[in-house]
Amino acid sequence: MEYTKLGYSELTVSRICMGCMGFGDAIQGQHAWTLDEEHSREIIRHGLENGINFFDTAIAYQSGTSEQYVGRALRDFARRDETVVATKFLPRTQEEIDSGITGQQHIERMLNKSLQNLGMDYVDLYIYHMWDWQTPIEDILDGLNRMVQAGKTRYIGISNCFAWQLAKANALAEKEGWAKFISVQGHYNLIFREEEREMVPYCNEEGIALTPYSALASGRLSRKPGETSERLQKDAYARFKYDATAEQDGVIIGRVAEIAEKRGVTMTEVSLAWLLTKVTAPVVGATKFHHVDGAVKATELELTGEEIAYLEAPYVPHALAGVMAQNKPASAKEKHVWSTGNQKI
Repeated sequence: MEYTKLGYSELTVSRICMGCMGFGDAIQGQHAWTLDEEHSREIIRHGLENGINFFDTAIAYQSGTSEQYVGRALRDFARRDETVVATKFLPRTQEEIDSGITGQQHIERMLNKSLQNLGMDYVDLYIYHMWDWQTPIEDILDGLNRMVQAGKTRYIGISNCFAWQLAKANALAEKEGWAKFISVQGHYNLIFREEEREMVPYCNEEGIALTPYSALASGRLSRKPGETSERLQKDAYARFKYDATAEQDGVIIGRVAEIAEKRGVTMTEVSLAWLLTKVTAPVVGATKFHHVDGAVKATELELTGEEIAYLEAPYVPHALAGVMAQNKPASAKEKHVWSTGNQKI
């Protein structure tokens, strides 16, 4: 396993981050294919044994049970100071807004609950899961900075945002002397490369870590065109993101299969090896041992310049899908509330 610094932080992370959305009580969650605690622990332990020290979860995953499974497994199988744990918080609910709960209060409540779920005193990275158009970014940044100052998180990151939002938020944080976002977790893989327009060059310029999710496009980049799986059949959200472009994506997937066969490796290794030339540490979900093994082996595979160009050539622009397609105001007249007039709450 290779290791690197997470952006300009002091965190040393494995080049593969284990995505833990696949862990948790399926009855309490949004996905029917998640693993129960016994099998989640096996996957986490196997990841640790193969050098993975970076784990990504969220309070939204299966109503917090993913955090609970991850926390208990890491407590049993690893030393806390040898792992890097990231979790995420959701925007304020309408009920919280109506009752006057501020962004700062919301963040503290969310993080305290996540720490309780994880059984930890702090997380290494606390991630703003999706842009909250109803809460001033000043409140979000102030609240996150308070959590850094309190020692409840070492650093902060962001997910599902545009480069202009990240740039403007970090400029405000720098102006106020608050903690800045050191990483961004966006939707990025070989068949969805829209992050390359603005986000990738911006992060490279600023030294911000890229830790993309959907690294294998929900399994599409690990199987030959036409092959399927139980998850692909059940995961309606992933189908919504990719089915509209299946034909054009299939050309790229076919090239992944071609290179994998030529090199004597798996499609997973080729797809992730390509992504590893672009980012710090992709978030890779794993529900079977061979998912972990393929991800780890990808760090050892070096693609040639010709292979990279061959994989990239068929790409055509994609429409935004999923959370990023919803990252906009409710109406054309509405603008995001950036500030509360510099009044500290």
